[in-house]
Amino acid sequence: MATAVQASDLDLIVDKVRRAGALAQHLKSHGLITSYKADGSIVTNADTEVNLWLKEALEEARPDYGWQSEESPDNVERLGARRTFVLDPIDGTMGLSKGSPYWTIALAVVEDGKPIAAVVYAPDAGEMFSAATGHGARLNDQLIHVTDRTSLEDAEVLGDSRLFGKDIWPVPWPRLSVHSRPSVAYRMACVACGRADFTIALTPKRDWDVAAATLIAQEAGAIVSDHLGNPYEFNAIDSLKPSLICSGPALFPEIIRRCAHLSAL
Repeated sequence: MATAVQASDLDLIVDKVRRAGALAQHLKSHGLITSYKADGSIVTNADTEVNLWLKEALEEARPDYGWQSEESPDNVERLGARRTFVLDPIDGTMGLSKGSPYWTIALAVVEDGKPIAAVVYAPDAGEMFSAATGHGARLNDQLIHVTDRTSLEDAEVLGDSRLFGKDIWPVPWPRLSVHSRPSVAYRMACVACGRADFTIALTPKRDWDVAAATLIAQEAGAIVSDHLGNPYEFNAIDSLKPSLICSGPALFPEIIRRCAHLSAL
């Protein structure tokens, strides 16, 4: 069962993220202001305003917690905090800017390198995914679970369909049904609730991309790791994760086996 701290933190972040979602929708309805970061990635005023509002609200509620966010300068003080908020204020910014309903706000509380409470909220889709350690995962307060699929043939996958046709695979993948969603956290949440059998990405991710959805997926029965099967640790000096596999337990070993030769990633 979730501890009192985990339950309290989950209640807090569900409430604050729901409010932040309304703020993002308000900004979108008035026309997003779009710019680009130094690395060429898109950012909108929804990203920055949601980040600022949540930082102020959460630091007021939990002043002793650390802070790590895609839209905030990193602060090494988080490394000494007992617990740290890890936030992606808008995951799937490109989708948000193009009218997709599948952008999310992803927020986790991390303790000792592991997320202990987490939400992934898709306001336009009306979907609040949440979890606390040992308490299961929920979608709009209903318990969710991964699929029990045992064969890759005709599996439902969320990712980039082009990946499976690349010449990096010694053995071709079986027939898959592959669909895309702009938010990595949302893809993982869809695995958690059984809409997809797995998601895979061989491009690097950051803590804020995957921390919240990792707990939700794990509490729903999924396994989450990089492409070599290494589990994630969060709130370290380096936030980079080399890749992502999120899968039901029956498919996970075969997916990892197919990726084992890609050790150089």
